[in-house]
Amino acid sequence: MLLDGGLRLPFQYARAMRPPSSRRVTKNGFGVRCFDITLLLMLAPFLLVCSALIVLAIFIDSPGPVIYRARRIGRNGEPFEMLKFRKMRRDAVGGPLTLVDDDRFTPIGRFLAATRFDELPQFVNVLRGEMSVVGPRPEEECFVADFRDEYDEILKVAPGITGRAQLRFLNERVLLAQAEDPLETYRSKLLPDKVGIDLHYARTRSLTGDVLILARTMTTPVTGMYSIWGEANRSRVCDFQPVPPSSPVIRSGCASAS
Repeated sequence: MLLDGGLRLPFQYARAMRPPSSRRVTKNGFGVRCFDITLLLMLAPFLLVCSALIVLAIFIDSPGPVIYRARRIGRNGEPFEMLKFRKMRRDAVGGPLTLVDDDRFTPIGRFLAATRFDELPQFVNVLRGEMSVVGPRPEEECFVADFRDEYDEILKVAPGITGRAQLRFLNERVLLAQAEDPLETYRSKLLPDKVGIDLHYARTRSLTGDVLILARTMTTPVTGMYSIWGEANRSRVCDFQPVPPSSPVIRSGCASAS
Protein backbone atom coordinates (compact mmCIF):
# COMPACT_ATOMS: atom_id res chain seq x y z
CA MET A 1 0.00 0.00 0.00
CA LEU A 2 1.28 3.48 -0.79
CA LEU A 3 0.44 5.70 2.18
CA ASP A 4 0.82 9.49 2.25
CA GLY A 5 4.21 9.99 0.65
CA GLY A 6 5.14 6.41 1.49
CA LEU A 7 4.95 2.92 0.07
CA ARG A 8 3.47 1.45 -3.06
CA LEU A 9 -0.18 0.39 -3.34
CA PRO A 10 -0.90 -2.57 -5.63
CA PHE A 11 -3.47 -1.91 -8.34
CA GLN A 12 -5.90 -4.64 -7.29
CA TYR A 13 -6.10 -3.36 -3.70
CA ALA A 14 -6.86 0.18 -4.85
CA ARG A 15 -9.74 -1.07 -6.96
CA ALA A 16 -11.25 -2.91 -4.01
CA MET A 17 -11.29 0.13 -1.73
CA ARG A 18 -14.53 1.94 -1.07
CA PRO A 19 -14.94 5.25 -2.94
CA PRO A 20 -15.41 8.41 -0.85
CA SER A 21 -18.79 10.06 -0.52
CA SER A 22 -19.59 13.04 -2.73
CA ARG A 23 -19.85 15.17 0.41
CA ARG A 24 -16.26 14.39 1.34
CA VAL A 25 -15.03 15.12 -2.20
CA THR A 26 -16.79 18.52 -2.22
CA LYS A 27 -15.42 19.47 1.19
CA ASN A 28 -11.87 18.43 0.32
CA GLY A 29 -12.13 20.17 -3.05
CA PHE A 30 -12.77 23.54 -1.39
CA GLY A 31 -9.96 23.00 1.11
CA VAL A 32 -7.54 21.91 -1.60
CA ARG A 33 -8.33 24.97 -3.71
CA CYS A 34 -7.61 27.27 -0.76
CA PHE A 35 -4.38 25.36 -0.13
CA ASP A 36 -3.36 25.72 -3.79
CA ILE A 37 -3.92 29.48 -3.90
CA THR A 38 -2.16 30.05 -0.57
CA LEU A 39 0.84 28.02 -1.71
CA LEU A 40 0.91 29.79 -5.06
CA LEU A 41 1.05 33.20 -3.35
CA MET A 42 3.83 32.03 -1.03
CA LEU A 43 5.93 30.63 -3.90
CA ALA A 44 5.27 33.50 -6.32
CA PRO A 45 8.65 35.31 -5.82
CA PHE A 46 10.63 32.09 -6.29
CA LEU A 47 8.55 31.01 -9.29
CA LEU A 48 8.95 34.35 -11.04
CA VAL A 49 12.73 34.55 -10.57
CA CYS A 50 13.35 30.89 -11.40
CA SER A 51 11.07 31.00 -14.45
CA ALA A 52 12.78 34.14 -15.77
CA LEU A 53 16.18 32.43 -15.57
CA ILE A 54 14.86 29.31 -17.29
CA VAL A 55 13.24 31.34 -20.08
CA LEU A 56 16.55 33.10 -20.71
CA ALA A 57 18.45 29.80 -20.68
CA ILE A 58 16.04 28.16 -23.13
CA PHE A 59 16.18 31.13 -25.51
CA ILE A 60 20.00 31.13 -25.50
CA ASP A 61 20.24 27.35 -25.77
CA SER A 62 17.56 26.78 -28.41
CA PRO A 63 15.84 29.87 -29.85
CA GLY A 64 12.15 29.33 -30.42
CA PRO A 65 8.99 28.86 -28.36
CA VAL A 66 9.68 28.70 -24.63
CA ILE A 67 6.43 27.03 -23.64
CA TYR A 68 5.22 23.62 -24.80
CA ARG A 69 1.47 22.98 -24.65
CA ALA A 70 0.55 19.36 -24.06
CA ARG A 71 -3.06 18.23 -24.47
CA ARG A 72 -4.13 16.28 -21.40
CA ILE A 73 -7.36 14.98 -19.89
CA GLY A 74 -8.33 16.84 -16.74
CA ARG A 75 -11.02 16.85 -14.11
CA ASN A 76 -14.30 15.23 -15.14
CA GLY A 77 -12.70 14.14 -18.41
CA GLU A 78 -12.33 17.66 -19.78
CA PRO A 79 -9.28 18.16 -22.04
CA PHE A 80 -6.95 21.08 -21.36
CA GLU A 81 -3.52 22.36 -22.36
CA MET A 82 -0.91 21.51 -19.74
CA LEU A 83 1.99 23.96 -19.86
CA LYS A 84 5.67 23.00 -19.73
CA PHE A 85 8.97 24.67 -20.46
CA ARG A 86 10.13 23.34 -23.81
CA LYS A 87 12.91 20.82 -23.29
CA MET A 88 13.17 19.36 -26.80
CA ARG A 89 14.38 20.65 -30.13
CA ARG A 90 11.94 22.72 -32.16
CA ASP A 91 11.82 20.08 -34.89
CA ALA A 92 11.47 17.14 -32.48
CA VAL A 93 9.00 14.42 -33.47
CA GLY A 94 8.23 11.05 -31.93
CA GLY A 95 6.12 9.26 -29.36
CA PRO A 96 4.57 10.65 -26.17
CA LEU A 97 7.12 9.10 -23.79
CA THR A 98 10.41 10.71 -22.78
CA LEU A 99 13.48 8.52 -22.21
CA VAL A 100 16.53 9.34 -20.10
CA ASP A 101 18.78 9.32 -23.18
CA ASP A 102 16.20 10.89 -25.49
CA ASP A 103 18.03 12.43 -28.44
CA ARG A 104 15.28 15.05 -28.80
CA PHE A 105 16.50 16.89 -25.67
CA THR A 106 18.23 20.24 -25.91
CA PRO A 107 21.20 20.63 -23.52
CA ILE A 108 19.15 22.74 -21.08
CA GLY A 109 16.15 20.50 -21.68
CA ARG A 110 17.97 17.48 -20.27
CA PHE A 111 18.60 19.44 -17.06
CA LEU A 112 14.98 20.62 -16.89
CA ALA A 113 13.73 17.05 -17.30
CA ALA A 114 16.04 15.70 -14.60
CA THR A 115 15.10 18.36 -12.04
CA ARG A 116 11.42 18.58 -13.09
CA PHE A 117 11.82 22.34 -13.47
CA ASP A 118 10.07 22.00 -16.84
CA GLU A 119 6.85 21.60 -14.84
CA LEU A 120 6.94 25.08 -13.27
CA PRO A 121 4.58 26.69 -15.86
CA GLN A 122 1.86 24.34 -14.59
CA PHE A 123 1.37 26.73 -11.68
CA VAL A 124 -0.45 28.79 -14.32
CA ASN A 125 -2.74 25.78 -14.83
CA VAL A 126 -3.25 25.74 -11.05
CA LEU A 127 -4.18 29.43 -11.07
CA ARG A 128 -6.70 28.76 -13.85
CA GLY A 129 -8.25 25.95 -11.81
CA GLU A 130 -7.30 23.28 -14.38
CA MET A 131 -4.84 21.58 -12.04
CA SER A 132 -3.97 21.29 -8.37
CA VAL A 133 -0.51 21.39 -6.85
CA VAL A 134 -0.92 17.79 -5.66
CA GLY A 135 -3.03 15.21 -7.48
CA PRO A 136 -3.03 12.40 -10.05
CA ARG A 137 -0.75 13.17 -12.96
CA PRO A 138 -2.79 14.09 -16.08
CA GLU A 139 -2.36 11.61 -18.92
CA GLU A 140 -2.84 11.77 -22.67
CA GLU A 141 -6.23 10.74 -24.00
CA CYS A 142 -4.84 7.54 -25.52
CA PHE A 143 -3.68 6.31 -22.10
CA VAL A 144 -6.87 7.37 -20.34
CA ALA A 145 -8.80 5.32 -22.91
CA ASP A 146 -6.89 2.21 -21.79
CA PHE A 147 -8.47 2.47 -18.31
CA ARG A 148 -11.78 4.26 -18.90
CA ASP A 149 -13.60 3.04 -15.76
CA GLU A 150 -10.67 3.75 -13.45
CA TYR A 151 -10.09 7.24 -14.84
CA ASP A 152 -13.79 8.07 -14.51
CA GLU A 153 -13.14 7.90 -10.77
CA ILE A 154 -9.60 9.26 -10.69
CA LEU A 155 -10.63 12.37 -12.63
CA LYS A 156 -13.22 13.33 -10.03
CA VAL A 157 -10.30 15.22 -8.48
CA ALA A 158 -8.13 17.77 -10.27
CA PRO A 159 -4.88 16.46 -11.75
CA GLY A 160 -1.72 17.63 -10.04
CA ILE A 161 1.78 18.91 -10.69
CA THR A 162 3.08 16.32 -8.24
CA GLY A 163 1.61 13.26 -6.58
CA ARG A 164 2.16 9.78 -5.26
CA ALA A 165 2.61 8.14 -8.66
CA GLN A 166 5.12 10.79 -9.75
CA LEU A 167 7.21 10.21 -6.65
CA ARG A 168 6.97 6.45 -7.02
CA PHE A 169 8.29 6.57 -10.59
CA LEU A 170 10.94 9.28 -10.43
CA ASN A 171 13.23 7.06 -12.52
CA GLU A 172 10.57 6.26 -15.13
CA ARG A 173 12.71 7.55 -17.99
CA VAL A 174 15.52 5.17 -17.02
CA LEU A 175 13.17 2.19 -16.90
CA LEU A 176 11.64 3.00 -20.27
CA ALA A 177 15.05 3.52 -21.87
CA GLN A 178 15.93 -0.08 -20.95
CA ALA A 179 12.84 -1.53 -22.62
CA GLU A 180 12.76 -2.89 -26.16
CA ASP A 181 9.33 -1.30 -26.67
CA PRO A 182 8.99 1.68 -24.28
CA LEU A 183 5.37 2.40 -25.22
CA GLU A 184 4.21 -1.18 -24.63
CA THR A 185 6.23 -1.39 -21.41
CA TYR A 186 4.61 1.79 -20.16
CA ARG A 187 1.11 0.54 -20.98
CA SER A 188 1.49 -2.99 -19.64
CA LYS A 189 3.77 -2.49 -16.64
CA LEU A 190 4.04 1.09 -15.40
CA LEU A 191 0.63 2.55 -16.25
CA PRO A 192 -1.40 -0.13 -14.38
CA ASP A 193 0.60 0.60 -11.22
CA LYS A 194 0.13 4.34 -11.69
CA VAL A 195 -3.62 3.87 -12.11
CA GLY A 196 -3.77 1.86 -8.89
CA ILE A 197 -1.83 4.50 -6.98
CA ASP A 198 -4.00 7.30 -8.36
CA LEU A 199 -7.20 5.42 -7.52
CA HIS A 200 -6.07 5.07 -3.94
CA TYR A 201 -5.19 8.76 -3.81
CA ALA A 202 -8.53 9.87 -5.26
CA ARG A 203 -10.38 7.76 -2.68
CA THR A 204 -8.35 8.80 0.37
CA ARG A 205 -7.25 12.34 -0.43
CA SER A 206 -6.55 14.63 2.53
CA LEU A 207 -4.80 17.95 3.03
CA THR A 208 -2.41 16.30 5.48
CA GLY A 209 -1.48 13.73 2.85
CA ASP A 210 -0.98 16.46 0.25
CA VAL A 211 1.40 18.33 2.56
CA LEU A 212 3.47 15.16 3.07
CA ILE A 213 3.61 14.55 -0.70
CA LEU A 214 4.63 18.16 -1.27
CA ALA A 215 7.38 17.85 1.34
CA ARG A 216 8.83 14.85 -0.49
CA THR A 217 8.56 16.69 -3.80
CA MET A 218 10.84 19.47 -2.52
CA THR A 219 13.77 17.05 -2.77
CA THR A 220 12.97 16.11 -6.39
CA PRO A 221 15.48 18.49 -8.09
CA VAL A 222 18.30 16.71 -6.24
CA THR A 223 17.01 13.14 -6.14
CA GLY A 224 15.72 13.41 -9.71
CA MET A 225 19.19 14.09 -11.09
CA TYR A 226 20.66 11.39 -8.86
CA SER A 227 18.10 8.81 -9.99
CA ILE A 228 18.70 9.60 -13.66
CA TRP A 229 22.50 9.84 -13.67
CA GLY A 230 23.32 7.73 -10.63
CA GLU A 231 22.21 4.59 -8.88
CA ALA A 232 18.86 4.32 -10.67
CA ASN A 233 20.68 3.17 -13.78
CA ARG A 234 20.95 -0.17 -12.01
CA SER A 235 17.15 -0.54 -12.02
CA ARG A 236 15.56 -3.09 -14.32
CA VAL A 237 12.19 -2.97 -16.02
CA CYS A 238 11.59 -6.59 -15.01
CA ASP A 239 11.21 -5.40 -11.40
CA PHE A 240 7.70 -4.26 -12.36
CA GLN A 241 5.08 -6.97 -12.81
CA PRO A 242 2.11 -6.19 -15.07
CA VAL A 243 -1.29 -6.05 -13.42
CA PRO A 244 -4.33 -6.64 -15.65
CA PRO A 245 -6.90 -3.82 -15.87
CA SER A 246 -10.51 -4.31 -14.83
CA SER A 247 -11.65 -4.03 -18.44
CA PRO A 248 -10.10 -4.86 -21.83
CA VAL A 249 -7.37 -2.44 -22.82
CA ILE A 250 -8.20 -0.28 -25.80
CA ARG A 251 -5.12 0.55 -27.83
CA SER A 252 -5.30 4.15 -28.99
CA GLY A 253 -2.69 6.10 -30.86
CA CYS A 254 -0.30 8.51 -29.12
CA ALA A 255 2.08 10.51 -31.23
CA SER A 256 3.04 13.81 -29.58
CA ALA A 257 6.44 14.67 -28.16
CA SER A 258 6.63 16.33 -24.77
